[in-house]
Amino acid sequence: MKHRSNRRTRPSQDKPISSPIRTFTIENTTHEGHGVARENGKVTFVDGALAGEKVEARVIKEGRQFNQAITLKRLQDSPVRVAPPCPHFEQCGGCQLQHMSLAAQRDLKVDWLAGQFRRLALPDEMSRLEGKDFGYRRRARISVFVKNNQAQIGFRAKASNTIIDIEQCQVLEPMLQSVYQSLRAQLLGSNLVAKLGHIELLFDDQGVCVVLRQSRELIELDKQMLNQWADAQHVTLLWQAPEQKKVAIDAPRHYTIDNFTVNFHPQDFIQVNAEINRLMVDQAMAWLSLSKEDVVLDLFCGAGNFSLPLAKQAGRVLAVEAIESMVEMGQSNAAQAQLDNLEFLAADLTQPPPNQLKKAKITKALLDPPRSGAFEFLPTLVRLKPQQILYVSCNASTLARDAEFLVENGFRVVKVCMMDMFPHTSHVEAMMLLQK
Repeated sequence: MKHRSNRRTRPSQDKPISSPIRTFTIENTTHEGHGVARENGKVTFVDGALAGEKVEARVIKEGRQFNQAITLKRLQDSPVRVAPPCPHFEQCGGCQLQHMSLAAQRDLKVDWLAGQFRRLALPDEMSRLEGKDFGYRRRARISVFVKNNQAQIGFRAKASNTIIDIEQCQVLEPMLQSVYQSLRAQLLGSNLVAKLGHIELLFDDQGVCVVLRQSRELIELDKQMLNQWADAQHVTLLWQAPEQKKVAIDAPRHYTIDNFTVNFHPQDFIQVNAEINRLMVDQAMAWLSLSKEDVVLDLFCGAGNFSLPLAKQAGRVLAVEAIESMVEMGQSNAAQAQLDNLEFLAADLTQPPPNQLKKAKITKALLDPPRSGAFEFLPTLVRLKPQQILYVSCNASTLARDAEFLVENGFRVVKVCMMDMFPHTSHVEAMMLLQK
């Protein structure tokens, strides 16, 4: 148990200020799309500015290590600056990089990843997985907020909990955009909107699914209008009551990967970008170069996004996931695919591993952990002695930490890839192959 200190914490040294307008020359751009200026050894992050620009800005917060400023006027534009195509870009916190050309965004992400991996010996070139830049999101969570009978339906504002009312979102799959606009019009014309917390949109092989999270109990009469709307739109509409952790379903949803059907609960994790997911799985199979001699460990496996393709090529696959309902779904998916060499196990990977793993003679491993990474399991993984480890990451800092541990324990980095899963945002996904 952690012990609390009796010492009083010092108040924050950062303070909001009102300062005169100043001119800044922007030297770099952060991966979040902020300009970086330096004066007398101190950094100022300038919102709305890009590398190579000269801007007039006002410092809005001073800190001991850096200041924050907002751009008021650009005196010189960067050659990579473009007009953001989304009318909500300046307010919405969903996208951070729409003011940069797509090529510049991707160069920025590669450079940022290289910086995160600076303590690792990397191959000479970092590869890239790239797809379409709009219409790529197959799922989204939309907030609903009502105050003084005024409804706001949209995403959170930049650096704020305020909800920005959005009429359309260009990064959504076109079918989701259409359904969202129609649903929004229905909700804004009803009293039902005040009884909702958020909306979940999903597009998969079965079409569009909408989950409405209730903040208050509803009677069937309240739901009638939207149920009729859903029938007319050929949309699956699910209602999640306030006390439910997950919405109840009659049958799972599904998508296809490598000619396998992956069934899943509509609120379980799946990769948001279907195009990049297909490219990612194909690349993982190519990098691992499996044979029937291989015994593969698939960690944080979900319902089988990687496990099913792995089992098609390997001799045996052990797929491990902490969420038991997803393990059950994975077992059903393996049975449906008639893969008798694929075994799903429920296990908490922060705890000692199941005996099946210790006895399995693992030759290769694939990890697709959450943002927190896989550090607790790495000592066990090293003891299992795989010859190759393929690590898929949504957080470069924890990947860098985990890769450094693996390198210290006898592995080397042989391939790295930047995966642009979320164009126009600061999110960066990476794939890394390590060899014993």
